[in-house]
Amino acid sequence: RSSWLLLAPLLTPPVPVITAPPCSLCPEGAHRFQWIRNLVPEFGISSSHVKVLSSPAEFYELLKVQIKTAKQRVVMASLYLGTGLLEQELVDCLEETLEKSLQAEGSSNLRVSILLDYTRGSRGRKNSRTMLIPLLQRFPEQVRVSLFHTPNLRGLLRLLIPERFNETIGLQHIKVYLFDDNVILSGANLSDLYFTNRQDRYVLLQDSAEIADFFTELVDAIGDVSLQLQQDDTVQMMEGMVHPYQGDKMAYCEIANRRVMEVINSARTRQELLHAKTFHGSQQGSSLLSQQGSRASGGLKPEPDTWIYPLIQMKPFGIQIDEMVTETLLTEAERDARIYLTTGYFNLTQAYMDLILGTRAEYRILLASPEVNGFFGAKGVAGAIPAAYVYIERQFYSEVCYLHQQERIQLQEYSRAGWTFHAKGLWLYLAGSDLPCLTLIGSPNFGYRSVHRDLEAQVAIVTENKALQQQLHQEQEQLYLCSGVVSSSTFEQPNRYVKLWVKLVTPLIKNFF
Repeated sequence: RSSWLLLAPLLTPPVPVITAPPCSLCPEGAHRFQWIRNLVPEFGISSSHVKVLSSPAEFYELLKVQIKTAKQRVVMASLYLGTGLLEQELVDCLEETLEKSLQAEGSSNLRVSILLDYTRGSRGRKNSRTMLIPLLQRFPEQVRVSLFHTPNLRGLLRLLIPERFNETIGLQHIKVYLFDDNVILSGANLSDLYFTNRQDRYVLLQDSAEIADFFTELVDAIGDVSLQLQQDDTVQMMEGMVHPYQGDKMAYCEIANRRVMEVINSARTRQELLHAKTFHGSQQGSSLLSQQGSRASGGLKPEPDTWIYPLIQMKPFGIQIDEMVTETLLTEAERDARIYLTTGYFNLTQAYMDLILGTRAEYRILLASPEVNGFFGAKGVAGAIPAAYVYIERQFYSEVCYLHQQERIQLQEYSRAGWTFHAKGLWLYLAGSDLPCLTLIGSPNFGYRSVHRDLEAQVAIVTENKALQQQLHQEQEQLYLCSGVVSSSTFEQPNRYVKLWVKLVTPLIKNFF
């Protein structure tokens, strides 16, 4: 009980300071989203390089194949690495690839960088750290394991909050898996459930060197301000770096902000120069020369019809790009546009709720039924979390009904026997279109934690290509196919009963889960 009292200073949500986007939305098709490049780098690629995956098994098999074929780099950012047989197989794949790399070249060029959360990765005796220590011991020059520790968990709070509960203060929540120039963006962690029966979303960006470079630099930047795992299971900061919970909090956050913003701004400048150079070259009629050069170096690079925008949210460091872009997308969605929004944990920020309730687009919101909630059946206090989500859902549904918005805003619950639901993101269908031209995919859940506490990253994928739009549409349909529409009768079912104490406690703790 005393642990929760210590959280009191964090219970009052700060007022977010959001500025309008630097320019208004353009009117034409997918190009109406080009304003995003004023905030982040824009990567133009061919839609043929984008593959949408649909199942945990497909995701797991792809991870193994990519690890085995990596030659230069493996970079993996996740909340944690599980401790089961499937996770051990991933570690074995890494060991085998590193071993082959050493044998082939004597001194290997392959580098492995893994970023996890400190609190989640240290939970229990057997944990993410103990899984990875053998790699550090065997390949000390090639493997780096960084454990991010939130600067908000410090002092007396850190001493008194028990394991598991300490994860409520803030986490490294980014999920990016890249192998040479191939990048997988997902909301899935490196754990057996996410490889078997926990539904998530996954997209593979193939042969995308600039995007892979960006996420490598981003993970390196966060890694530089994180604790470094040592071969004896101790941790230490890089020399000269401010400590996240022992050092000055403001100084630490300023350094972290500077490191991450350097990555974003330098990539943005690089992409702007590349864009200007490409545009200038084509204006000068030199495209033929560049084509001849590209043929000589191994093939034509197709004209981009798809644009990738990395959206970063790290409120502890004062970085709010994802929040700004998401709010603008919700604000500017026109009448008759359709937004399909999904989250495994329905706990929207007040700002997002107000925009959904007060704007003109149609919304189809997919969330977890209690039985497929990741906390369903959990021990102790965590076991009441699905009921808290039911309570939050009912409050939102009541608000929709009060405003007579049931036609425009529809809630749907994912339900699938033997599965849990963890998918997050959105698909935007412009007015009059049967296919989406934009999707958001990555780690954020659109909740208070994602916006204010955790480190998050997702990408906006904007495409003009019908085949890729069809892929995204099928992904959306497949997820929504396993759902039922929420009505007032939904909350009259016996499994929707919410105990009084849960109703009383939920408003106090909803910002922590």
